[in-house]
Amino acid sequence: MKVVIWGDMEGISCVTRWGHVNRGHYLYETEGRALYTGDINAAVRGAKRAGADEIVVVDGHGAGDDSSFNSLIKERLEPGANYVFGHRWGCFVKPFQEGYDCLILIGTHARAGVADGVLCHTMSSVSWHNAWIGDRVTGEIGISAAIAGAFNVPCIMVSGDAAVARDARDFLGENVVTAQVKVGCNRESAMCMPPADSTKMIEDKVASLLQNKASWVKPYVPPTDKDGLLRFTVEFLQPDRVESFIGKEGVTVDGRKVTSVGKNFWEAWDRYFHH
Repeated sequence: MKVVIWGDMEGISCVTRWGHVNRGHYLYETEGRALYTGDINAAVRGAKRAGADEIVVVDGHGAGDDSSFNSLIKERLEPGANYVFGHRWGCFVKPFQEGYDCLILIGTHARAGVADGVLCHTMSSVSWHNAWIGDRVTGEIGISAAIAGAFNVPCIMVSGDAAVARDARDFLGENVVTAQVKVGCNRESAMCMPPADSTKMIEDKVASLLQNKASWVKPYVPPTDKDGLLRFTVEFLQPDRVESFIGKEGVTVDGRKVTSVGKNFWEAWDRYFHH
């Protein structure tokens, strides 16, 4: 069995403030990175307990500057996995192309505007306002699952707060496994499990789930339109953010909205970022 783990920081146990997740802040250096590394290590231990043959972990947190996609504490990483650093979130798909079996999301946060979503946002807290897959408003769970689904890979488990657990069930079905490590009181406050409890829960849930493949949810494949195309739309906070997309192949700009199209979600996503 081959397992992909994508990590983010905002949904990690006991992470509640922007200072926990942004480079150069006291809480990021003293608490945030250690908490993030702890939850990721727990998922890796669970995968190893289940007998996974290969484990790839992608550091997907954009902390700023050289710390973006580079926040895990290297010397504390759990052995027995390979770790990817420095690659833009949602764009490292080599394991999916090589036939890995499943995707697990650790530390995921709710989409922008969710009242009880701890540090909620969609992709960028300073530039994105909303995003849609087709006509459906989405956050990063929907985006992640749709990327994997384009390669017929299921997103089988999500850890984060109560709001993101709801979002996971909404997109992926009631049978998706969630590890709820905190309950948001507001955007920067939460009732949290202590790390000893959250890491044990994550490890146990990953191990149990990977040993029971029959229970996995199906890959998330959004429906295409009547022309066989899938649309991905981002609404930016400010109109000047759309200028770099003008003239891109397969991309249209309408006011503050940018829409890319493709035969599947990966093609639409890849056009948005790269073409």
